Amino acid sequence: MEKMRNFGFRHKAGILMPISSLPSKYGIGTFGKGAHDFIDFLDATAQKCWQVLPLNPTAYGDSPYQSPASAAGNPYFIDLDILAGKGLLTKEELAQQEHPGERVDYGWLFQNRYQVLRQAFAGFVPDRQYRDFVKKNSRWLEAYALFMALKVHYGFCQWTDWAPEHRDYRQAKLLAGAFEKEMDFWRWCQYEFFSQWESVVEHAHVKGISIIGDMPIYVAHDSVDVWAAPEQFLLDEQYLPTVVAGCPPDGFSPDGQLWGNPIYNWKLMLSQDFSWWMERVRCAFGIYDIVRIDHFRGFAGYYTVPFGDTTARNGKWEPAPGTELFRTLRKRYPEAKIIAEDLGFITQDVRDLLCDTGFPGMKMLHFAFYDEDSENLPRMYESENCVVYSASHDSDCTRTWLENLDGDALKRFRHECPRDPSRHRTYDLIAFAMNSIANLAMVPMQDYLNLSNEQGRMNIPATSQGNWTWRISPDYNTTALREKIFTLVTKTKRAK
Repeated sequence: MEKMRNFGFRHKAGILMPISSLPSKYGIGTFGKGAHDFIDFLDATAQKCWQVLPLNPTAYGDSPYQSPASAAGNPYFIDLDILAGKGLLTKEELAQQEHPGERVDYGWLFQNRYQVLRQAFAGFVPDRQYRDFVKKNSRWLEAYALFMALKVHYGFCQWTDWAPEHRDYRQAKLLAGAFEKEMDFWRWCQYEFFSQWESVVEHAHVKGISIIGDMPIYVAHDSVDVWAAPEQFLLDEQYLPTVVAGCPPDGFSPDGQLWGNPIYNWKLMLSQDFSWWMERVRCAFGIYDIVRIDHFRGFAGYYTVPFGDTTARNGKWEPAPGTELFRTLRKRYPEAKIIAEDLGFITQDVRDLLCDTGFPGMKMLHFAFYDEDSENLPRMYESENCVVYSASHDSDCTRTWLENLDGDALKRFRHECPRDPSRHRTYDLIAFAMNSIANLAMVPMQDYLNLSNEQGRMNIPATSQGNWTWRISPDYNTTALREKIFTLVTKTKRAK
């Protein structure tokens, strides 16, 4: 397979910052002024990349990695001020949506945001641009609109609890006419989402900044993906999973991690030349410049747990046709720029798959100091064809991680990571990443702000509540912070 050695650039820097965490007076970050201001911040600090978390809708648990629709966008990210600028909302309606809390309150959003979106939709007059969008995206949009209309009809219960004629997608399509008006609302939400996101991406490109998106390996069982194509998953006659995804027990999680996602019917997918995956990839590269594929090791071998188990202890590993999948992908999309999230339980088959694809893998500095010659240590990088992270959305904030570091790991950190007495050790770790040979160095915004877990942790793996709520302070964009980051990026010769 053709090897990818860079992204069209070399030795650059970027920031990981979720859309949901951007400043906004409406309860959650959006594609409005906060997003455009952040792009200007990235430009002022010499960044080449902005990495976001998945932009898909969220549901129970609020995780973007458990979305009800892998191709759709999250309506919460639609900016209300932009809608008001189109004459679709009044000042009074905007005022009712103000919710300036320090954390994202997803329960409040669910109860309030769709209400105001429906008010805006009531004044919308379809035009050619809207009709072109609906036609262009019909392959996924029609199923999504019907799925959401039925979700509303059934009080948002799981689709497996719907009436038989609606559980079966083929029958439901024949009955879609009864839900056409509700489907129009969900089509419009997607039109507004993608129109606003396109403006954000265009602004980034003007500034020479690439967008890195995030593709979860699995989809949620309660999703349009499974409902509309159940044959692509290992389900029983009642459409329930026979096995679900997870991770085996380890030193950090004695029961393992039980994710609960249905497992793909890889045998069928292989026989269909991975058409389901090719459509998913097509959608992803329609909105991102670079895609980080989550849980890359699952494409070499995946862990399955019997459906109904309460822990992941009784799971087992199964082989996956990752080589065939990515060779098909490379033929279909030869210019696709992909980052492989090759963290976790990495075996030789995963290493072989990464080598075969040529995708850059990830180096996580939080993992670098627990072994004498860890492959995550910059001095151990065999090639620049990798992406180094100071931390991730799943990890401790670096400030807290440093406070908890002890024993041999602390000794290695002090030995390996150069100390600059003029700054906090969080910035020493960031500089450690920047000075590596890695093609791209990524830093979560929380690390640049030197936040603790209490202030800025985004997600705790294996927990289903209380995550994804971090929001940045509206006054983050100071001259001092911009100069501090710019100096670090330019000194390490990573300026865009």
